[in-house]
Amino acid sequence: MSLSSITLSSSVRQNLLSLQGTADLLSTTQTRLATGKKVNSALDNPTNFFTAAGLDARASDIGNLLDSIGNGVQVLQAANTGITSLSKLVDTAKSIANQALQTTSGYSSKANVAITGSNATVGNPATAADLNSGKLAAAALEFKNAAGVAVTITVGATAVAFDASAQTATVKSLDDLNTALSAAGVGLTASLTGSDELTFTSTNDAAGQTITTSTTAPTTVAANTININTTGAAAGTVSAAVKDAVSQSTRASLVAQYNQIIQQITTTAQDSSFNGVNLLNGDSLKLVFNETGKSTSTITGVTFDPNGLGLKSLVAGTDFTDNAQTNTVLTALNTASTTLRSQASAFGANLSIVQIRQDFSKNLINVLQTGSSNLTLADSNEEAANSQALSTRQSIAVSALALANQSNQSVLQLLR
Repeated sequence: MSLSSITLSSSVRQNLLSLQGTADLLSTTQTRLATGKKVNSALDNPTNFFTAAGLDARASDIGNLLDSIGNGVQVLQAANTGITSLSKLVDTAKSIANQALQTTSGYSSKANVAITGSNATVGNPATAADLNSGKLAAAALEFKNAAGVAVTITVGATAVAFDASAQTATVKSLDDLNTALSAAGVGLTASLTGSDELTFTSTNDAAGQTITTSTTAPTTVAANTININTTGAAAGTVSAAVKDAVSQSTRASLVAQYNQIIQQITTTAQDSSFNGVNLLNGDSLKLVFNETGKSTSTITGVTFDPNGLGLKSLVAGTDFTDNAQTNTVLTALNTASTTLRSQASAFGANLSIVQIRQDFSKNLINVLQTGSSNLTLADSNEEAANSQALSTRQSIAVSALALANQSNQSVLQLLR
């Protein structure tokens, strides 16, 4: 039998429709209470639903980028940790070099060269009085140090101080000559050692250097060597430095310790990686900060092995042999320390930028999710009140439906 064959009174039908509407509203309210959302599908509110979905999608994309940004922070932290350790190793190497400076001289006698005077060289000084009284004929001496820099000192009647740009000086006395040699960084001191003889002796710091002479200037000079060009005169007699066996043995031990530090610098730089990226071994780090890939930052790495820091392993018997050689190593170590500090500052600035962007991304995700929630979340207090009201209305509707049916029940009583 079809429903159309069933006849309901107008009051019953009206109450029934009201009861069905109340049930639908109650179902909707209960769904909102259960899910916490007032928009659960596009049917509820297409505009809010799709807008919220877009906001949630962007928040999810940025959230995925946060993982790589977090890894980037750790890469920078690893590099910073490596630089801190490298700085400590360099400081340890400095300590070893300073021990070499405090060790007794590595030579029992220093290298020297005696040049017999003539008008072409040192003005034929017969006595110290002659040399210091300015009675010198015109002469010139050229000194070429281990760096290959030529220094020309001219003997004349009027003294002219050392010119660092021209690498020249004019002297008229022994004191002038020694002052010019010191200003030029030439590791020699001059003295009169006999009638018509001028001797150049290595300074204490450069005790181990080799002195060579020639009547023509050499094009190159070997390391730890100084050449005196005595153009127009005899080359002079060179006496080589004599090593002190005990001191050199101590210095050789310090060289071995220093080389251990250099090896540790190599391995420390290689081990300063995170997730396969090592900013101290020449790698670069690229970070993406937004979902379109248009906001990025590339952090260029450095190579901080010994070569990258300007350091090298030393050779026993060649390095640390005298203070001049030791000071050369100390200069390189000081430069390495400056390089490490500068790079630590650069990485620190990069780390600050990355952390700021990391915090920004977290806050932006919160903004997006809040915006999405504002469009879709239900007011639990309101929905709870609606549920109570609808439950009451449903009870009243049931009662009204029962009253509407009473007339039919009266007829039924008559039939009985």
